[in-house]
Amino acid sequence: MSTQPTPTPTSAPSWTLGDVTVHRIDEVLLPPATGPWLLPDATPDLVAAQDWLRPHFADDEGILRLDSHSFAFTLGGRRILVDTGIGNGKERANPAWHNLDTDYLRELTAAGFPPDSVDLVILTHLHADHVGWNTRKTDGRWVPTFPNARYLTSRTEREFWAGYDMEEARAQMFRDSVIPVEEAGLLDLVDVPAGGADIAPGLRLLPTPGHTPGHVAVELTGQGRTALITGDCIHHPVQFAHPAIGACVDIDPRQSEASRRALLASLADSDTLVLGTHFAPPTAGHVVRHQDGYRLSPVHAGPGPLTGGESAVAGQEGRCPVSSCQRS
Repeated sequence: MSTQPTPTPTSAPSWTLGDVTVHRIDEVLLPPATGPWLLPDATPDLVAAQDWLRPHFADDEGILRLDSHSFAFTLGGRRILVDTGIGNGKERANPAWHNLDTDYLRELTAAGFPPDSVDLVILTHLHADHVGWNTRKTDGRWVPTFPNARYLTSRTEREFWAGYDMEEARAQMFRDSVIPVEEAGLLDLVDVPAGGADIAPGLRLLPTPGHTPGHVAVELTGQGRTALITGDCIHHPVQFAHPAIGACVDIDPRQSEASRRALLASLADSDTLVLGTHFAPPTAGHVVRHQDGYRLSPVHAGPGPLTGGESAVAGQEGRCPVSSCQRS
């Protein structure tokens, strides 16, 4: 199998929740080898048994489809970005992440979020594929990509890594993507109690530890409609059906499973729109009870005008309001 990622097409699908429109900012489609490596217990036979995963989230051979992207939205007059992907020109041990050259910033700008306009960057956790665009290289130095933004992550997350005996690859990631933000005085650490932390009206961090000790999911609300960005608490929709399936990089697999089960139970049969940080298109949907577990009922969004336009159903021009999107 190829280890090289496939550039994603130029588009910015979006979902509208009341007065908030959430844009998906694409970086790369991850190579087919990612699924068996990341979720080794998600065997082709197990995946194939969940026919609702096809065609969006798995192929006919039971190979998982995964994606790398961010989410951007404006809330309360602030331009907010959740996670920053892999980044360009970063030296990484994973060949699918190494020395990328993508149009991520062009996608972000086309969606109406040029880097100098971003006010807040929320990091669900500090892994290389979630912090890469924190910085970009300028005059031979890694500098903050979003110079006017505050970067935010949980205090537990940063303090864990500060005391962790890192291998060189992870230390390199911190040197090029985290420490420059700290040295610029732009990183804020938030205490996230068991009940969550309100960081602005309509914006909350929910503790979902396990993948990393300080991992958080992000909940946003616009005019009574709610969306939740998973981060890596849930890497792939197959984990809806089998919450016990964990990622090979989970620091505490049992805690990760417990967080995933609690999150799915809280979302089941609700109107909350779930936005998966690594879910392949259509990326979003609702959690519904299915057999002995859950499944994702997709909510599609069309590309449409990136900064305006009339609302429309999937595949038509405009931004897609949750209430009128197609569901399966």
